Amino acid sequence: MSTFKQASSLRIHSRYAKKFRTTTLISALFCAANCVTAAHAAEDESLTWNGITLYGVFDIGVAYQTHGTPLSQDWFVGLEYLISKNSNKSITSVAPNGLSQSKIGLKGVEPISEGLSAVFNSEIGFDPQSGNLADALKSLTHNNGVALDRQTSAGDSARAGQVFNGQIYAGLSSRDFGTITFGRQNTLLLENILKYDAFSGSYAFSPIGLSGVCAGGGDTENTRLDNSVKYFYKNEMFHGGVMYQFGKTDSSPGEALQTDLGFEYAGFSLDGVYARKKDAIAAASLSAAQVTILPIDSLAATISDNTSYTLGASYILGPLKAFAGYNHIKYQNPSLPITEPFNGLGGYYLSVINNSAFPNPKVLQISWGGLKYAMTKDIDITGAIYHYDQNSYGKVHCSNTSAGTCSGTLEAYSVALDYRFAKRFDAYAGVMFSRVADGLASGFLNTSTADPMIGFRFKF
Repeated sequence: MSTFKQASSLRIHSRYAKKFRTTTLISALFCAANCVTAAHAAEDESLTWNGITLYGVFDIGVAYQTHGTPLSQDWFVGLEYLISKNSNKSITSVAPNGLSQSKIGLKGVEPISEGLSAVFNSEIGFDPQSGNLADALKSLTHNNGVALDRQTSAGDSARAGQVFNGQIYAGLSSRDFGTITFGRQNTLLLENILKYDAFSGSYAFSPIGLSGVCAGGGDTENTRLDNSVKYFYKNEMFHGGVMYQFGKTDSSPGEALQTDLGFEYAGFSLDGVYARKKDAIAAASLSAAQVTILPIDSLAATISDNTSYTLGASYILGPLKAFAGYNHIKYQNPSLPITEPFNGLGGYYLSVINNSAFPNPKVLQISWGGLKYAMTKDIDITGAIYHYDQNSYGKVHCSNTSAGTCSGTLEAYSVALDYRFAKRFDAYAGVMFSRVADGLASGFLNTSTADPMIGFRFKF
């Protein structure tokens, strides 16, 4: 026990050092931004100078939840807008990032020769309600050993307190041959979920935006891939891409591969994405029994090999745009099990490892559809429906709430109005209703919630 406590103490000490380094890096970014924009500030409103652009989003509001969980100061989603296992009593709260992730970043394009440029992007996601870096895994540690009815909002994610918890990459872009980039990058699957979701991955109004299960090909930590290379090519009608993660690191022990093929013609767009991830990681809070013998700031992890197929489509008809999508995910026990505790994303220590969560392959099917209508040039109304269907994958077949391995369903319905009242500001109001049944409701305090929200967003 003393060894565990000593290890935990060292990790906590290192987090203070990490916080200091984070503050220094953020300050440096803002200083760089001032240098980039100062020369142009007097001339126009552009935030681009010599090919380098400062960009950002600040999104915050207020929400009411019929069955909710208290606000998190670390999880960038802030509130569990979707019905969750610990959704408890009604609450009214400050609500962050309803439509978009709050962030600040620098991106650039530097011409090298005719038709060839160097490109880069670096992005910091943050919590507007607290000023903290987006750190989902920290929110999970706050619920270690805590009873469901006393927990705060939390969730897993690829954003785990890294300074650049969004993207940070560099590469080359050719007018004739496409773009190749290296670093930490959004996956092809994530980009297509954002493209074909009527709510563009909104946390407050879209289950496939709030939960990264769909966009991560099974696990949300795989929505962005460290140590990856991505190639994308597009012409007037067709486009395609391939992405590979090398793996063999602490934060990502398994390789990943994704491909995308699509076309656009006369207002119609279609994409198909294949994604495969070895040793995918799903992090979770420790149980009350586990925290008595394990480091208090560590987490549990379920390891799996995941494969997904996704189709997305959209069609524009005047002021109306229609969206639809289907995602098929298969989870299997890992072909190369991880047998020892290790440090995952953000340096979080994963002290409990489960390599046998799937006695039979788990199949999760997600389908959705939505409409966006431009009422005026500044006002949009959007509505969407989402459906999740899980098979029974335990040793014994079941279709009730007796176990999380039973077959089950989740449904969600959303509608929202967005008003762009100024060049860089918009205000929005909407509601999402969600409910679960059978295996997807196993262990839940409540099985449905309605979550209306109003908010505003500043973009530059």
